[in-house]
Amino acid sequence: MDERDWLAEQFEEHRSRLRAVAYRMLGSLSEADDAVQEAWVRLSRSDADEIENLGAWLTTVVGRVSLNMLRSRRSRHEEPFDVHIPEPIIDRADGTDPEHEALLADSVGLALLVVLETLSPPERLAFVLHDIFAVPFDEIGPIVDRSPEAARQLASRARRRVRAENTVPDADLDAQREVVDAFLVAARDGDFERLVALLDPDVVLRQDFGAGRSREVRGVAAVARQAAAYAQIELVGKPALINGAVGVVVTRDGQPFSVGAFTVRRGRIVEMDWLVDRERLRELDQTVFDD
Repeated sequence: MDERDWLAEQFEEHRSRLRAVAYRMLGSLSEADDAVQEAWVRLSRSDADEIENLGAWLTTVVGRVSLNMLRSRRSRHEEPFDVHIPEPIIDRADGTDPEHEALLADSVGLALLVVLETLSPPERLAFVLHDIFAVPFDEIGPIVDRSPEAARQLASRARRRVRAENTVPDADLDAQREVVDAFLVAARDGDFERLVALLDPDVVLRQDFGAGRSREVRGVAAVARQAAAYAQIELVGKPALINGAVGVVVTRDGQPFSVGAFTVRRGRIVEMDWLVDRERLRELDQTVFDD
């Protein structure tokens, strides 16, 4: 085995972790793969013998690349003005694909990614690297051109923002499914009272329609009215796991219509995040929408 083959083998051992870092930073699998590939390019051009801890080195490189990609989005005005639903990881309702397990570790639900989208790029990096991947602040500081203490403050602000939202669902998937199924039946029937009973008083509904169009609705009455309105549309929903939590993929006239992720806590729905962007839906694995 020559040196390049050995280096490629070492890199592959870290690929799944690096992809997980980049997905949390970017909310996009394709962009995460681009960031990981850039890390390989930089590694292949470096003097690997000078790298003491390859895993840590690669993690910080992917973090830096992802940070630059986030900043580039904003400079090109690609950041949404309101709600943005990141790319969901969709699995069958009966279990998670083994290839998705590393991506979904540490409860990286869609609700958490939605909150991360609201952070500044440095805040997101500090939170992701420190709070999720245990990178020390003295390594994070140079990436964001700040002192370790300033990096700590970035992570602290991000942490407060995350904790203010209900991003962690109940652990029991069967219990989640029971609540979501009941909600979907009530929505289909236009049963306002039943919808209200299944929703948390402070429930939030987010919808990303693409092309800069989005909607955020808060409060049980407003969300129940919004859900009941869809009873007038011929929709077909199929259970799925969305980023490891109970969700649904929806078709209309046999075509992808939306993907919805639910956050259920203490037996009630506290958050719903819906991707209704037709262009982005077409980029997903279409088999998830098959009957």
